[in-house]
Amino acid sequence: MSVQPASKINSSTFLLTAFSGLEKDYPWLSIPFSCVYAIVLSGNCLVLQVIRTEPSLHKPMFYFLAMLALTDLCMGLSTVHTVLGILWGLSREISLDACMAQAFFIHGLSFMESGVLLAMAFDRFTAICNPLRYTSILTSARIIKIGLGILVRSFVFIIAPIVRLKFFHYCHSCVLSHSFCLHQDLLRLACSDIRFNSFYALALLICTLLCDSVLILISYILILRTVLVIASREERLKTLQTCVSHISAVLVFYIPIIGLSMVHRFGKHLSPVVHVLMGNIYIIFPPLMNPIIYSVKTQQIRDRIQKWFTKKSCR
Repeated sequence: MSVQPASKINSSTFLLTAFSGLEKDYPWLSIPFSCVYAIVLSGNCLVLQVIRTEPSLHKPMFYFLAMLALTDLCMGLSTVHTVLGILWGLSREISLDACMAQAFFIHGLSFMESGVLLAMAFDRFTAICNPLRYTSILTSARIIKIGLGILVRSFVFIIAPIVRLKFFHYCHSCVLSHSFCLHQDLLRLACSDIRFNSFYALALLICTLLCDSVLILISYILILRTVLVIASREERLKTLQTCVSHISAVLVFYIPIIGLSMVHRFGKHLSPVVHVLMGNIYIIFPPLMNPIIYSVKTQQIRDRIQKWFTKKSCR
């Protein structure tokens, strides 16, 4: 049987893992992790506040950037309590219900970030390849529809495999591999028939992350083809510079995913610390780097932030 009857709904408790063997150093490790999460939360809040209060930034490109910042902010909020909870010595235990909820948000937000990056690639493609129709294509109503479509695609389709976790029987070790809950980590501990969850999760990854990455690549091939037609070298560079922030955000998102997948697939002989470190990079690195990238590379946001800090320093 793949699931248990309703009368035997599981209420297991699991133990989260930070850096095995370094328990004595947790107070010291908590300092950089606390700083990173402070930057994640404050940085993304700052980007959202700048876009909200600056009328000149009420454009399609910055609406998508606001979606990205909100996604990164939620990713930080969904993991901060378990990661810092372990390092601060508060608790390693997490109930199955809480673990399922965290896995739901982590995976849903990952799919959402991928979808937003694809929407931003479409924004750059439209702005460069079809500039005269840019405002008529990316209207406010259409941007709202794109955002709602990304939200539905990200969270609706992961409900089924996440809910099924509640009915599995967990007979292996109750120790998870990371300081947060992942769907594949819970499957590893299950003794029930997990074939549906395994195949469904693989199909979902192919239909979201893989397809999104391929479409992003195709959009930049078309952008590059359009840019190469431009006669002036300066104009070509100026056009490509508008894509630097987005390309950086794409690399920051997909490289940790590839790295974590490689470690899980080929790094079984590696220390558990490496697995935990790669897991944390996958979760924390994009939300940490995206506000930094866009604050440095996007002149409108950089200028607005400088004005804010200049006003505060003059008071």
